[in-house]
Amino acid sequence: MSTTPSSATEPFAISIPEDLVPSTAPKTPSTTSVSLAGLLNPPLLLQDDPTECGGQLWPGGMVLAKYLLRCKMAELGGKVILELGAGSGLVGLALSLHPTDQPSHIYLTDLPPIFPLLEHNIALNNPQTPTSAHILEWGSPLLSTLPSNPDILLAADCVYFEPAFPLLLQTMRELIRPETVCYFCFKKRRRADMGFVKMARKVFEVNDVVDDPDREVWGREGVHL
Repeated sequence: MSTTPSSATEPFAISIPEDLVPSTAPKTPSTTSVSLAGLLNPPLLLQDDPTECGGQLWPGGMVLAKYLLRCKMAELGGKVILELGAGSGLVGLALSLHPTDQPSHIYLTDLPPIFPLLEHNIALNNPQTPTSAHILEWGSPLLSTLPSNPDILLAADCVYFEPAFPLLLQTMRELIRPETVCYFCFKKRRRADMGFVKMARKVFEVNDVVDDPDREVWGREGVHL
């Protein structure tokens, strides 16, 4: 049996439920109050940028900020701190609002599209600790406004784009000295993410954090610190 197409077509309509149609409404920034399980009182205020990946809150930043506030503030007092890929500024600003053991200066760095957001959130919280926003593109020469040898280097959720791994590692090598301590936290989303850890172990001494009381919780969620 053979069939032939109809010589005429009849009009028809397809009805699609509204909840299956992506919203075309523009995304607008919002401000979030972050207390980090009561560790910050008053809480940190953060405006996000829903149009930028780096302008949102991610698990690694929450885990790292809570760990440092709970366990490491006594070691951070008077230190020069630089944060890579700071995004909305969660980690660095959380440290800047701690009432005691304040660092001497906190440098928040990220790409040019995120820079205005960092400046806004610094002004929004008005920290007592000197805190400043700077542009830093991984793999590029350090600007003269940034310290070449910070005491503490922070990086939260910076492992998300495999082609940038060598650039991130290059910048870390420029900033890390024998006396520098780097706290690096990320949520594993792809197998390739662990590839960065392997690269880092070839260059630096890398130790897993074991003294965080929440380690079992964030470990089950695929977060590494």
